[in-house]
Amino acid sequence: VQLQAFGGGLVQAWGSLRLSCVVSGRPITSYLVAWFRQAPGKEQEFVAAVTWTTSSPYYADSVKGRFTISRDNAKNQVYLQMDSLKPEDTAVYHCAAESGLFTSLCPRLGTAFGYWGQGTEVTVSS
Repeated sequence: VQLQAFGGGLVQAWGSLRLSCVVSGRPITSYLVAWFRQAPGKEQEFVAAVTWTTSSPYYADSVKGRFTISRDNAKNQVYLQMDSLKPEDTAVYHCAAESGLFTSLCPRLGTAFGYWGQGTEVTVSS
């Protein structure tokens, strides 16, 4: 399974960006897909995840109400719509995928994911 994230860029505060994660190798209906981010000098942080069965989303409290994760199984893609962006959202965003019970029980845990894409950088200016 390979993942590729793109869509990052420079945006002003309160602006919007849409990140995409393209999954290849196997249908994403087999996987839970998540977004994580890492800001300079900080630890990796969970952002959002979507399951493979009911598409129920999980969000970090810091992005709830501003970010929306969705999936298009036909295109094998997962999206992260980011609205009302804040400077503190500045980070490199990575998408990750995994299947299995452990991941479904711990969707916010980075170590629960075995497949990662390269990051896409998001910079929010004040």
